[in-house]
Amino acid sequence: MIYPVISTKNPIFFNSSKIPRNQERCSKLSSFQSRSIFRSFHHQNPGIKPKTQFLNPVIGTNLGEVSVRKGKKKKESLWQQGCQEMLGLCGLGYWVQGFRCFPWLALNFHMAYNLNLNPSTLQLVQNSGNLPMVAKPLFGILSDALYIGGAHRIPYICIGVLLQVLSWGQLALFPVAGQALPALMACVLLSNTGAAITEVAKDALITEYGQKHRITGLQSYAFMALAAGGILGNLLGGYFLVKLPPRMMFLVFSVLLSIQLVVSLSSNEECLGLARSLGPLSDLMIAISEDSIFRPLTWIVASIAMVPILSDSIFCYQTQCLHLNPSVIGMSRVIGQLILLSLTVLYNRYWKQIPMRKLIGVVQILYASSLLLDLSLVREINLSIGIPNEVFALCFSGLAETLAQFKILPFSVLLATLCPRGCEGSLTSFLASALCLSSIVSGFWGVGLAAMLGIRSSDYSNLPVGILIQFLAALLPLGWIHHVPMSQPVEKKRKKGMSKRNRKTRRIGRVVVGSVFAYRRERESDAQK
Repeated sequence: MIYPVISTKNPIFFNSSKIPRNQERCSKLSSFQSRSIFRSFHHQNPGIKPKTQFLNPVIGTNLGEVSVRKGKKKKESLWQQGCQEMLGLCGLGYWVQGFRCFPWLALNFHMAYNLNLNPSTLQLVQNSGNLPMVAKPLFGILSDALYIGGAHRIPYICIGVLLQVLSWGQLALFPVAGQALPALMACVLLSNTGAAITEVAKDALITEYGQKHRITGLQSYAFMALAAGGILGNLLGGYFLVKLPPRMMFLVFSVLLSIQLVVSLSSNEECLGLARSLGPLSDLMIAISEDSIFRPLTWIVASIAMVPILSDSIFCYQTQCLHLNPSVIGMSRVIGQLILLSLTVLYNRYWKQIPMRKLIGVVQILYASSLLLDLSLVREINLSIGIPNEVFALCFSGLAETLAQFKILPFSVLLATLCPRGCEGSLTSFLASALCLSSIVSGFWGVGLAAMLGIRSSDYSNLPVGILIQFLAALLPLGWIHHVPMSQPVEKKRKKGMSKRNRKTRRIGRVVVGSVFAYRRERESDAQK
């Protein structure tokens, strides 16, 4: 029988839970001595293998490190599951939001041809229908503070989608609702109320999730999904208007909203790991009072509100005077959404490094210049150079609207980065509400300008003057572009270092020479004492 050459009390060979401090020092020394004995034995007898059998050896492992690794893997799997669920939920939501142009295109043609509304009346109805969007801060505060069933984002998405299903379904299934203007306005208001609640909850969801998990660029992802929905909605809208009545388009959109409702109801907010927020109203007031938020917010709102929009007058001019096919108008918006998608991808990959003030200034100049393209169509300048009206409208009709939408993206990323914890829904909804209010004011300015210039269905002679006024008004915000910051704020990354505890719990199989010498010095000092 061969006895072991090393004491069996060595903790390297037994898994003991607690070891006294002085025994631990002795065990370290015996471990070092045992390695020396084995090395000398193998050097003197290279052909002989020791028959020593160790009980329960632990070779280069640490139970604490294994448990930490398992915990990290579990957290990573939960994070991946929550990320996929969030991207699917918000991706579908923003896609459906962009697809809203599909029923709205049918509604515009229904009001212009079936109800015979004037351009000013049509624009007045549309802007009045957008008034629920102004109430977005109220929905944002409720989303931040009021929890429904332990969640405060997904339930509001479900409520908003349900309201939209009721409004568009009523227009599709009950023809009387679309014939009388008061009933039509009630359905439009109900639809926009639901859309406002849904948009607030989605914007707050991606902002809060991005801040919690330190993910940037979710706003760009939302814009891509929005543009993709707009591309398909306008593409199918122009085709369906020729083949089917508007009621069928309302029914198709109601079915899509029902699918979104089912997906939202099956989602679980606990997988996203969103924490409860406190004091949204006070945090919102503090956040808005900050110059870094207030100044760019003021600029973007003013740059939209001060430009009188004549979109419905130009729409009626294209359909009534130029007799453009609905498919041409739908395809022009498809091209505009494709341009928006391309601009969003370029911004997300390359243009974030460009100073924000410079980028916004260039976009604003391009936006003002694109408004003059409608002047070329009205004055028939395109015909003089050999470009047909259909081709010109197809390529350039939706460019101004595309640039106006893209201009919002850098500000959305900026405010999402600066948004304090706990008021994600309040601040993002306040931004959306301010932008919607500015667009409503812009639309009312356009109605007043059209009435002052005498632009109506029977007379478009003063439409070029209105377009020139639009161009000059779009250049005015460049005078105070210094309110826009030079660059986007960058989050500081945490330095990845090894803590003292991690250094102590490194694998036993690794022998560090420095630690051995430190241990020898410690033993010598104890012996001298």
